[in-house]
Amino acid sequence: MYVMIHTMKNKNAKNKKIPKKSKKNPGSDFFVKFWEQSWTYIRTVVDVLSEPVIILDKNFVVLAANEAFYDLFQVDKKNTEGEVIYKLGNGQWDIPVLRKLLEDILPKNTFFKGFEVEHNFPLIGQRTIILNARHIHTRDKSTSELFPQLIMIAMEDVSDIMSIANRLSEYTNRIEQTLVNRTEKLEVKIVKLENKISSFHKK
Repeated sequence: MYVMIHTMKNKNAKNKKIPKKSKKNPGSDFFVKFWEQSWTYIRTVVDVLSEPVIILDKNFVVLAANEAFYDLFQVDKKNTEGEVIYKLGNGQWDIPVLRKLLEDILPKNTFFKGFEVEHNFPLIGQRTIILNARHIHTRDKSTSELFPQLIMIAMEDVSDIMSIANRLSEYTNRIEQTLVNRTEKLEVKIVKLENKISSFHKK
C-alpha cells in the first residue's frame, strides 16, 4: 500500500439532493442561490467523469455518487446515498487507516493519493481499488463557514493491471527457479567430470 499525503471533480444535476448550508448562513437569498449553483456545478463535473466518484459531507455520509461508481460496484442510489461510507456494502470501506486519512482531510485541508484497497466486494468479487480524496472548500475564510464542507473520493480499479503484474511475477519466479535447478544440475555434472579427469591424470 502506497499513500501520498499532501497539505494544502448534467442536465439532471438540478434534481439532485442539495446539501444543507451551514447554520451560520445569514439566510441571504444570494448565498442560497450561489450554493445551489455551486452544487449543480459540482454534480455536473462529477457525473461526466469516467472514473467512479463519491461525495461525502463532513460526517462522511454519502451525498452523491456518479454512474461509474454504481456500475463498478453494482449498487444503487437507495443503498448508497444517505449512508455513512464506512457502512456501505459489507463494511469494505471501514478501514482504520482510511478513517484516519478521511478524518484528517477536513480539519487540515489536505488530500491524499494512492490509497490501495484490496477487498472481496459483494457482487463483483476480489478487486484492487486505488483511492484519491480531496476536500472541496472555498479558500476565502470569510465565506468558508457559509457552505457545507465536502470530500470527493475518486477511485481507480486496477484489478486487471494487478492481476497481470502478479502473473508476470509468478512466471518470472518459475523461470528463475528453473534456471537455479538447471544450474545446480550442471554444477553437479561439472564436479563429476572434473573428478573423472583428475582420476584419469593420476593413472
